[in-house]
Amino acid sequence: MASPNPTLRRRQLANRLRELRQNSGLTIDEVAQELLCSPAKISRLETAQRGVSQRDVRDLCRIYGSADPALIDALMTLAREARQPGWWTDYEDLDLTPFIGLEADASAITEHTTCLIPGLMQTEEYARATLQGLLPRIRREVLEERVDARLRRQRLVMQENPPDYWVLLDESVLRRHVGGRGVMRAQLERAIEIADLPHVTLQVIPFSVGAYMGLDNSFVLLEIADSAVSDVVCIEGVMGLTYLERPAELEKYREVLDHLRASALDPRASLALITEAAKMYAE
Repeated sequence: MASPNPTLRRRQLANRLRELRQNSGLTIDEVAQELLCSPAKISRLETAQRGVSQRDVRDLCRIYGSADPALIDALMTLAREARQPGWWTDYEDLDLTPFIGLEADASAITEHTTCLIPGLMQTEEYARATLQGLLPRIRREVLEERVDARLRRQRLVMQENPPDYWVLLDESVLRRHVGGRGVMRAQLERAIEIADLPHVTLQVIPFSVGAYMGLDNSFVLLEIADSAVSDVVCIEGVMGLTYLERPAELEKYREVLDHLRASALDPRASLALITEAAKMYAE
């Protein structure tokens, strides 16, 4: 039996505590005053940006008037499981910990990228060259740790009962030389292999499309099977990851994805274009 996903448990607990507060009619400021803490702490608890202790659960349930032993026990279990380490916590310098935790519990992953092959498809050599380019001052040991973590993430695509994985690539991803011709050829061949899996769909948006909605924005939509946890859009930037999960935000990005799917070549034509690009690197 799989271990509970601590990232998912933290989000489940945060959502449940927020619902209890809202049902009680209390504001964040009122709860903070009762607990003698800052409103920021309560806000961070309710957005899964801060861990929730079992003492926090007891205190909050008391304030919210939630005396149901079964409910309190369930919340205490979530708090305990949310503090269990996931495999990604083995990597001290990894800055994508929340994302990896969510990715691991997604029922569907849709990714649009305008510059690089997605991490779930990267070969070891391409991943190393990418990280060296993005982080020129990275220490060797940290580089290798991040490469190892990226390869470990890829087990998600190959596991039993994997998530549906839909990738939308800008054609420039195929043409950008990362790591040299040999690395690029092997990388594109790897992408073709993964695209052949029954749960994977790969489409390329060709140069002939010109400018299109989403050209200026690489992002990932993670759809979570658990109804207690909202889907989330993740956008990676220079300052780290941004997470969007408000209904209006999700609706907008789903609209962008619909546009991208319609603009892209169909999967068969996309694979033909990738195969052609791979041959180019062999010449």
